Amino acid sequence: MGRLIVISNRVSVPKAAGAAGAQGGLAVALNSALREHGGIWFGWSGQETEEFTGHLDMQRNDGVTTATIDLEPQDIEEYYNGYANRTLWPLFHYRIDLTEYDRNFGEGYERVNERFADSVLPLIESDDLVWVHDYHLLPLGSLLRRKGVKNRMGLFLHTPWPPTRLLVSLPLHERLVASMLEFDVIGFQNVEWLESFLHYVQKELGLTVNPDNSIDYQGRRVVARAFPIGIDYEEFVEAAGGAEARAAHDRLKQSVRGRKILIGVDRLDYSKGLGERFEAYGRFLADNPELAARAVLLQIAPPSREDVASYQQIREDLERKTGHINGAHADVAFVPIRYVNRGYPRDQLAGFYRAADIGLVTPLRDGMNLVAKEYVAAQDPEDPGVLILSQFAGAAHQMKDALLVNPHSIEHVSEAIKRALEMPLAERRERHARLLASVRENDVRRWREDFVEALFGPPVGPPAEPPAMPLPAKAGNPAEAENPAEAEKPTEAEKPAQDQTA
Repeated sequence: MGRLIVISNRVSVPKAAGAAGAQGGLAVALNSALREHGGIWFGWSGQETEEFTGHLDMQRNDGVTTATIDLEPQDIEEYYNGYANRTLWPLFHYRIDLTEYDRNFGEGYERVNERFADSVLPLIESDDLVWVHDYHLLPLGSLLRRKGVKNRMGLFLHTPWPPTRLLVSLPLHERLVASMLEFDVIGFQNVEWLESFLHYVQKELGLTVNPDNSIDYQGRRVVARAFPIGIDYEEFVEAAGGAEARAAHDRLKQSVRGRKILIGVDRLDYSKGLGERFEAYGRFLADNPELAARAVLLQIAPPSREDVASYQQIREDLERKTGHINGAHADVAFVPIRYVNRGYPRDQLAGFYRAADIGLVTPLRDGMNLVAKEYVAAQDPEDPGVLILSQFAGAAHQMKDALLVNPHSIEHVSEAIKRALEMPLAERRERHARLLASVRENDVRRWREDFVEALFGPPVGPPAEPPAMPLPAKAGNPAEAENPAEAEKPTEAEKPAQDQTA
């Protein structure tokens, strides 16, 4: 049985003893898999270098070997800030109105994926399994195949996968998806994203999808499945009962002076629906004056991707809405919204979740959203809070006993807040018990084991010879472009996050 080679945009180095709780659930799961199977976690260090050298920084911490490379400023701007976060991220979250198509972005994306392939290639032994993560590295399987890698390789997409009618707005979408089919296993967060992918490969690529959802492609059979990710349930429950969590719980409870607490914890990202959430809470305050002074919304929103203009606009918009709502409903001893632009360790977040009577998880579109699962795991089963969850979050497929809402409707969310605040204890207990059973059963270890088991599966037929790469684009002919984004931006466009992922 070979080792596991994990490849992601960023690498999470295991923490030293005593730093438990500082890592997200994904990092915990992948580090656990690497300890079990042996292997290496490879990716970008997060650091800049004046000139790319391909130097590998190899480290071993807590039984896990990591290998990282530095990238040039141009790489970071075009690959990460550009194609990954200004093209693919908005498109995959159904926001083609925010999607930017730029030739340089596509070139940078292809170049950095090539650099990843060249750098990780010497680390891969003949019987290793290769597990690639997320939208930053979709072409990596194809590039490794071109360099002679015949190992079993899998890709897991942590984001949604858009409907075909949106994906076809991406220049050279066919080439990008065809490169993904060089993987042996392609995993999605839920059946909705899986079905969107299968619809695309049938309609746009004309491929056969078998009854088991596998895809016949160039003499090979590609497995496509939903692998819903979960939290590290046991670890999180333990953290929620720890001293740091209890101190955070007590501090928050004391500060609100008997008021009900609503909590939201999200990266500062337009996909999270924070503006709509604030408007819905403002509507709740206006429509329910008898309840308005009895509730406080704590919104924790650490900044992300601050170099991208659309994220700067989100922050300005939320600050304006917070000021407007607080100005309309506050008094000298009370403000209805506490808006915090910083992150907190997971142990403290667990305490905040347990103190909160309502968990507001209302993204406009989300691959999974582990905050919903963490909120449920942190609750006191004897007196649990109520989860209000967007029907457009991947977690909604597993968490039917939450109050499911349409986050685009401020009235719907406002009414759900009122219902949650007035929900009888018996109903809260029943809903929470069913939600907790699902969170416990579908934890991150099950996700990891299911995917690795699929990756270990026997290949169907010999690996096909990968297709030759297209020739460089001719001037004025985007159909022959070298890179996935090497076409002019279309005249018509529709994007509407760790949980911190690597």
